[in-house]
Amino acid sequence: MARQIGRLSALAVAKAKAKGMYPDGGGLYLQVTESGAKSWIYRFTLDGRAREMGLGPVHTIALAEARDRATACRKMRLEGIDPIEARKKERADERLLAASATTFDHAAERYVNAHRAGWRNAKHADQFRNTLKAYVTPVFGALPVQAVTVDLVLKALEPIWYTKTETATRVRQRIEAVLDWATSRDLRRGDNPARWKGHLENLLPRRAKVRRVQHHAALPYDELPAFMARLRAQEGVATSALEFVILTATRTSETIGATWDEIDLGKAVWTIPSTRIKAGREHRVPLSGAAMSILRRMLDLREGEHVFPGGKARKPLSNMAMAKVLERMGRDDVTVHGFRSTFRDWAAERTNFPREVAEMALAYVVSDKVEAAYRRGDLFDKRRELMEAWSVSCSVFAITGGMMG
Repeated sequence: MARQIGRLSALAVAKAKAKGMYPDGGGLYLQVTESGAKSWIYRFTLDGRAREMGLGPVHTIALAEARDRATACRKMRLEGIDPIEARKKERADERLLAASATTFDHAAERYVNAHRAGWRNAKHADQFRNTLKAYVTPVFGALPVQAVTVDLVLKALEPIWYTKTETATRVRQRIEAVLDWATSRDLRRGDNPARWKGHLENLLPRRAKVRRVQHHAALPYDELPAFMARLRAQEGVATSALEFVILTATRTSETIGATWDEIDLGKAVWTIPSTRIKAGREHRVPLSGAAMSILRRMLDLREGEHVFPGGKARKPLSNMAMAKVLERMGRDDVTVHGFRSTFRDWAAERTNFPREVAEMALAYVVSDKVEAAYRRGDLFDKRRELMEAWSVSCSVFAITGGMMG
């Protein structure tokens, strides 16, 4: 009876020159290619499908070792294990172990560097880094990305979820993005503990519900004149910047990033480029008389390209400078961003200006595609009237029951 296993000899392996598959038995074959290269192949059948698994080249793996490897594969098949998939998992585990030195902070930095070119605003990279450094690094920044769990994500998010909901939402999104990137780079495995849908949405209240109880963030519009009187009694660049933010209903980043070449003093227009607008499209801001007064005052102090210069040469005002003004005024019940809500409430309740005029004044993205298609202009002339009316309302109490606009 012919031998079923161990058919080949070391001499036969050395002499084999012709292209072909030479069986040793038990699924082990010597493969010789047309070029004369030799290697070991293990053949088996899985679910009725023939499969082949390379065991290594002959110049590295001798006959005896090839037989040992084939025997190990046969044992796995007896246990119902696919040896090819088992080897893939083993190699993945090895890569994961080697990657365990990649901390979350390191992965976040690599993520930023990989995506920087695709972000329309260069400042986005700094914002991405800064929020993670402030809220994530102290919790799990030094841990391997594979070690990040749901509990750790919640530990980073819960302290700010109810008080800084907008920031917390962005932090969650950024954690999720970094962990997804790490998974794609084989630095971690498993579900993303920071994903929202079907996961964290079951553990944290939705942003809309949290924001509804945060009425204190925006100053009631009927209290604005008294607030503005106190604000104008303050001194400093940050104070002027805060007054300008309120009068123009813009965002903090848009105002502190304003440069003199964006301002047309003759036409009283501030054109914010698309790269500095959240909506991603150029936004023209009609400047009221009060806003122009602030600009003329800043022009007398001009030191560089920025309208509101910071303490460091050629640098703009810090994004926390206006918040510090509110803090010095003892107004921890309002936020800088909240004045946009004050403006929106005032426009809706105290004027007859159409809703879309106020929406465009805030540079909101039009979500309705049909409405966006028909709205070709930017309603600039109507917005100029609206901003002049807003400027007046910031300084005097309304004493009539009539509506503006």
